Amino acid sequence: MNTARRPARWLVPLVLVVVWLGLGGAFGSYAGKLGDVSTNDQAAFLPQNAESTKVIEQQKAFAERETLPAVLVWTADGGGEVSTAQQDSATRILESLADMEGVESRPSPALRAQDGAALQGVVPLRPDLGEKLTEVLDELERAAADVSGTRVQIAGPAATQGDLGEAFAGIDGILLGVALVAVLLILLLVYRSVLLPFMIIISAVFALGIACAIVYVLADHDIVRVDGQVQGILSILVIGAATDYALLLTARFREELARSDDRFQAAWKALRDSFGAITASAATVALGLLALLLSDLTNNRALGPVGAIGIVCAVLTTLTFLPAVLALMGKVAFWPAKPRSADAETGGHGIWRRVAHWVDTRPRRLWMASAALLVAGAAFFPALQSKGVPLDELFVNDAPSVAAQETLGRHFPGGSGQPVVIIADADRRTEVTRAAAATKGVAEAQAVTSSGRPGGEPLVKDGRVRIDAVLDAAPDSDSAKDTVQKLRDRLHTADADALVGGYTAQQYDTQRTAEHDRTLIIPVVLAIILLILVVLLRCLLLPVILVATVALNYLATLGIAGLVFRHGFGFSGTDASVPLYGFVFLVALGVDYNIFLMSRVREETLQLGTRQGMLRGLIATGGVITSAGVVLAATFAALIVIPLAFLAQIAFIVAFGVLLDTIVVRSLLVPALVRDIGPAVWWPGRLARRP
Repeated sequence: MNTARRPARWLVPLVLVVVWLGLGGAFGSYAGKLGDVSTNDQAAFLPQNAESTKVIEQQKAFAERETLPAVLVWTADGGGEVSTAQQDSATRILESLADMEGVESRPSPALRAQDGAALQGVVPLRPDLGEKLTEVLDELERAAADVSGTRVQIAGPAATQGDLGEAFAGIDGILLGVALVAVLLILLLVYRSVLLPFMIIISAVFALGIACAIVYVLADHDIVRVDGQVQGILSILVIGAATDYALLLTARFREELARSDDRFQAAWKALRDSFGAITASAATVALGLLALLLSDLTNNRALGPVGAIGIVCAVLTTLTFLPAVLALMGKVAFWPAKPRSADAETGGHGIWRRVAHWVDTRPRRLWMASAALLVAGAAFFPALQSKGVPLDELFVNDAPSVAAQETLGRHFPGGSGQPVVIIADADRRTEVTRAAAATKGVAEAQAVTSSGRPGGEPLVKDGRVRIDAVLDAAPDSDSAKDTVQKLRDRLHTADADALVGGYTAQQYDTQRTAEHDRTLIIPVVLAIILLILVVLLRCLLLPVILVATVALNYLATLGIAGLVFRHGFGFSGTDASVPLYGFVFLVALGVDYNIFLMSRVREETLQLGTRQGMLRGLIATGGVITSAGVVLAATFAALIVIPLAFLAQIAFIVAFGVLLDTIVVRSLLVPALVRDIGPAVWWPGRLARRP
C-alpha cells in the first residue's frame, strides 16, 4: 500500500513545481513591463470631487487640446540685466518652437522680469509624450540656449514630470535587484543554507511576476491606474510579504523534519499548521489595502487593488510552490545546516529562552516599560507635518526642475508659470477679475483672451471665461494654499458658480482630501483587522489588545519619524498621503507578526495552558518572526533607491516601524501583557477557563 502511494506523493509536488516554472517563464517578464502602462502625470491622481478637478474638465474648453506647460527661464551671464536684443532673440526662438515635434500650440513671447535680470516664455507641450518628454525637453533647452550671453533653465509642470520620469527610470531592475540582494543576504545569514534562500527568492519572484501580469492587463484596460510610486510599492510589498510567509512555512517544515525523516509528511504538516496564520495575516494586509478604495484620491484607490493582488499572489506561491519544493528537497534544502526543532537548546533559540524568562519572571515591569517607551515616541506625533512636500523637497537629490523653479521665483512672482486658474460666468468676468486681483497674495489676475495676449478680447466658451491669477508666493507654499482658500471664499461671493483650480489648488485639495481619507479609512482598517483576529483567535480581549499595541506602535513610529525627518533629513513636511500609507502598512503588517505569534501561542495553550503556551510560543517563533521583520524592513528600505521624498519617507516609516514592532511590541509588550493577564486574555473563549 505504501509502495503504491509513493509515486503519487512525488507526483503532486513535482507537477506543482513544473506548473510554477511554466507560469514563471510565461509571466516573469511582466515585472519589467509594468512601466509601459504606468503614468507619472500627477493630474491623473487628483481627488475626483475636488473643485480643482472640476476646473481641469472645464479648462479643456478654452484650448483645442490639453497641454503640459514648459516654462523657459533665461538669466544673463554674470547676474546682470538681460538686454532688449536678448529678449527679441528669445521671442524669435519661442516662435520657431511652434513647429517642433511635441509642441502642442503656439508658445508665448519672452516676458521680461521687473528686475530686468530674467526672461520667461511658456511652451505648451503635448501631455501624452510619455518617455519622449525628456527628449523634447532636451531639444527645447538646446534651442533656447542660442540666446547668447544667457543661461537657460526649464521649469513648470513639464519639467517636473520629466524629472519624475528620470527618477523612475529603470525602477523595474534597480529596485527589484536591491530588494532581492538584501533579502538574499539576510536569508543566507538566518538559515546558513545555500539552497533554501534561493528557493524562497524564486517563490517571491514568481509571485511578483504573476501580480505584475494581472496588474498590467488591468492597467492596459484602464481598470486601474499605476504610477511609478504604486509600481515601486507593489514590488517591495510582494517580495517582503512572500518572504515573510515563506519564513513562517519553512520554520514549521524545519521543526517537522527534526522530528521525522518523512519529507512529504513534514511538508504537509507544515502547510496545515501554518495555513491559518498565513492566510489570516494576508487577509489583514489585503483587506486593509482594499479599504483604500474608500479614498477620493485616485492613486490611493489604485494602490488598494494593486497591493491586494500582490498579497494574494504572494500567498498563492507560498502555499503551493514552496511546499512542493520543500517536499521534493527535504533536508537537502537546509544544506549544509541541519534542521533542528524549536525546542533545541542551542543557537538563536537560547536568546529567546532568555527573553521568555524575562517575560515569565517580571511581566508587569516589562510591559509597562515597553508601553512607556512607545508612549514617549507617540508624544512627538504632532511633529510630523503632513501638509505636502514643497517642490524643492520633492526630489531627494538635485533636480533641474527644482533649480529652474527657484530661479523663476527669484525674478518673477512666486506663482509665475503655474497660475491659479479661475473659471467663471462670462457676465461676471469683471467682478470676478477685480475680486481676484484685490485678494491678498495675488500679484495679478487677467482673463484669457482670444489672441492669447494681454489686452485682447476675453475668450468665452459656453458662457464661461478663464481668468489666470498669478500669486506672490511659490505655488507649493503654505502661503499660496492659504491664498487659494481666500480666493474661493471671495470669488464664490462674486460668482456662486466660480471655480478655483490650478497647481496650488490641486495641492490644497489633495491635502484636504487626504485628511478626510484618514478619518474615514483608519477606523475601517482597524475594524477589519479586529474582526479577523476575533475569528482567528476565537476570543475578544486579546484581539483588542493586539490592535491597540500595533496602533500605539504606529503613533510612536510617526512621532519619531517627525523628529528624524525635520532634524535629520531636513524635510519640512511629508506628502499628505504618507500617514495613511504608513498606517495601512504598519498596522496590517504589524498585526501579521502578532498573528504568527499568538496563533502558535494558542496552539501551545491548548496543550500546556496560557503561561507555558505563551512562553513556548515565544521561544518557537521568536527567531523566525524577527527574521521576517528584518527582511520586511530591508525590502521597504530599498525604496530609497528612488530619489523621491515620498518614497524615502515611506521607506523610513515602514522599516523603522516594523523593527520597532518586531523588537518591542511582539517580543516584549504583547508576551508580557498576556503573561500578566493570564487565562483571562482569552475571554470570552473557552481558553479563558484553562489554567
